[in-house]
Amino acid sequence: MPNKLNNKKRISPTTTAAIGATLTLIGGFFLFYNFVESKKIMAYDYMANTYYNKVEVVEVEPMEINEEEDINEAVEGEQLSGEVTDDYIGYLTIPKINFMKGFLDSRSVNNDVDKNIMILDGSTYPDVEKGNFIIAGHSGNAWKSFFRDLHNVEIGDKAYVSYKGKKYEYTVKNKYKQQKTGKLAIYRDYSKTTLTLITCTNNDSTTQTVFIAELTNIEE
Repeated sequence: MPNKLNNKKRISPTTTAAIGATLTLIGGFFLFYNFVESKKIMAYDYMANTYYNKVEVVEVEPMEINEEEDINEAVEGEQLSGEVTDDYIGYLTIPKINFMKGFLDSRSVNNDVDKNIMILDGSTYPDVEKGNFIIAGHSGNAWKSFFRDLHNVEIGDKAYVSYKGKKYEYTVKNKYKQQKTGKLAIYRDYSKTTLTLITCTNNDSTTQTVFIAELTNIEE
């Protein structure tokens, strides 16, 4: 009686080698792809960090959108006088995207978009009437992409800032994209107290998205 084992087809050494080579190529491709993607993320984060640390804020009246006015005022409030702290001095909360993150004294070395959400130069704190509190943050997929879900925020959504024992409620009134030119044009109503949130546009590193929210309530 013939041995049943001899009736089974054997895989030739050539076929085995071909399968091994194919698997090696596939594995090498994914390793190379992951390496390239990681370098792209690093370059993207570096460029975003450099941009927001050097951006010039320009505020524009809604009825005068063709005229640009330089804003050179520093961040106002009691926090400017006194010792600089690296503790959070307030919190930004956006319920729509389950977001809550603290912000630092604008003078802190850690008030940096590469480390935290960042208060931009030209900003005023929430307790300044008719002022504009401006915060920038990374989007993307890195650990520091605190504003990764900000693109899901729409007009009518709420944002809250807790600062100096008060809770400031804002309602998003405008959302627009802008090319990265080194100047940040903010279109807002000067008669309102506002919160401006800025991040790189989702899946588009050439533009940024700006969210303008107006103060609607203050809770003690």
